[in-house]
Amino acid sequence: MLTKRGLIEFCLTFPGAYEDYPFDGDPGSAQAWAVMRHRVNKKAFAFLYERGGAVNINLKCDPMFADLLRGAYPAVTPAYHMNKVHWNTVRVDGSVPEQEIYTWIGQSYDLIRPGTVKRKK
Repeated sequence: MLTKRGLIEFCLTFPGAYEDYPFDGDPGSAQAWAVMRHRVNKKAFAFLYERGGAVNINLKCDPMFADLLRGAYPAVTPAYHMNKVHWNTVRVDGSVPEQEIYTWIGQSYDLIRPGTVKRKK
């Protein structure tokens, strides 16, 4: 099963990614929220935290797919403490295939990376 530290290490493989702890002074604390950001624009693409003994990760998502993922996986819900249109929480409990989570992290990163062209509505 994926761990919080393992997911952080995966996030750090993306160009310009860094780990931030803006909400808690002790990064080693189980309650600490790790925020994965891009070094150039400081935008976040993942928030990792533990709740109820499970790792959770908030990921940015194209609104067109957010509801689809929520319907497909019970472990995917509207994001905790985030804009629920653009963010999903994934409970890392083994019910979502690891490769899916890795793919969603990459998609979240792509949505915030510098040079990404935003669609006009």
